[in-house]
Order: sequence, then C-alpha cells, then structure tokens
Amino acid sequence: MAERLPLPLIASETHGFIYVTFTVQKNRGPIFRNTQRRRAYAKHLLGAAAELKNRADVESVRVLRAHLVPPLPGVPRHDFALLIRTPDFDDLGSLRDSEQYAQLGGTECLVGNNAAKIGDTEATLRGTFLLNHFTAPSSANAVDVWKGLTDWYTSTIGVDNSTALTPANSASPYELINYVRLNSPPPVFLLSQLLRPSFHRLVRGALKRHDMRALPAFYRVLG
Repeated sequence: MAERLPLPLIASETHGFIYVTFTVQKNRGPIFRNTQRRRAYAKHLLGAAAELKNRADVESVRVLRAHLVPPLPGVPRHDFALLIRTPDFDDLGSLRDSEQYAQLGGTECLVGNNAAKIGDTEATLRGTFLLNHFTAPSSANAVDVWKGLTDWYTSTIGVDNSTALTPANSASPYELINYVRLNSPPPVFLLSQLLRPSFHRLVRGALKRHDMRALPAFYRVLG
C-alpha cells in the first residue's frame, strides 16, 4: 500500500478533560465480553452520564466499554471509562468538587487538557476507539515524543485523528493518553504496526530512547 502524506497538527481543544475508570469484574483474557453484570453497569453509567450532561460545567460525557486489552504488563484492565469534557479548563475544579461527581466512584486516571490534536476523533462515535496510555519519566517530554511519531502513523498506518491528553498534576500515572478513533479493527491495527520494520526502528526506538511505555486498550463508545 502506498504511503499517504502526513497530516498536520490542528488547534488543540480548550476544554478540560477527566478520564475516570471503573472495574466491574475480573477479566482473564484480552477480550472483554459483554456479560450480564457489564450490561447492567453500562446502563447505570449511561444514566449517570445523562445527568452529568445537564451541568453547566460539563460539555460532554463519553461512556466507553472495554473491548480488547492486549496482555501487556501494567496495561489498565478496567471494564468502563468515562471521558468527560468541561467547557473550559477552569471548570474542572467545580465539577470535581461536586457531590454528583463524587458519587460516580471509579478511579480518576487523568485530569488535564488536550496538548495536541490531529483531525476529529469524534467525527463519528461508531467503530473502535484506542486509549493509549503512555508512562514516562518526568524528564521526558511525552508530547514532543508523540508529535515526532505522528507523521509515521498518519502516512504509514493511515491514522487520521488523534487527541493527546496530558495531566495537569502529578497524580496521574500517565504522562500522556492518546485518544484515537480507528479505521480498522484492533487486530488489523496492531498487525499493521508490528509487521513493519519501520515501526520497530522508528516508533519503538523513540519510546525506548525516552524510557516511555505504550499501554494500549481498545473500547467501544456506548454514548
């Protein structure tokens, strides 16, 4: 397949972002099946998300259900996640201090902002979404490393969107979380990287030089 032209960065979103995760039951394999317990919890989260959307300090709420999580050491293996946007970064405080937010429970994995962006990740909510969790030492500039890899992903793999989220404080275990809508099923996306020598040379090489790890998990958006 011929390579495409790289896609440029566009203006970052000015929203605040909160990424909260929820674990309903243990999962032994990489596929997260839609069990009865998960279906019941999905209904609960969709109801909570609908109520959150009525708040003035909430722009949008996405409910994501885990679909496939590769068996990598340290990869997050939760069943559900909420990705919450606030109208402005400064609205994060009022939402997090609210009783309504506290009642969600879950684990707060990131509170922050959109540091860089390519295309429109939510142009459609159909298909599979990737949340790639990057760990890195504090000395590494994870956003700059990510920017250095975007040309390869857009031109070689055909990724046409990416929303890079970074934490506003040191509480997050991740230096960057990349939110991407995929144009192919997860196995095809993974193999299209692993079977290319340039992936190991350029992408894995860059991550290794900066002591960064990529921990991908794949989701379906429920609402």
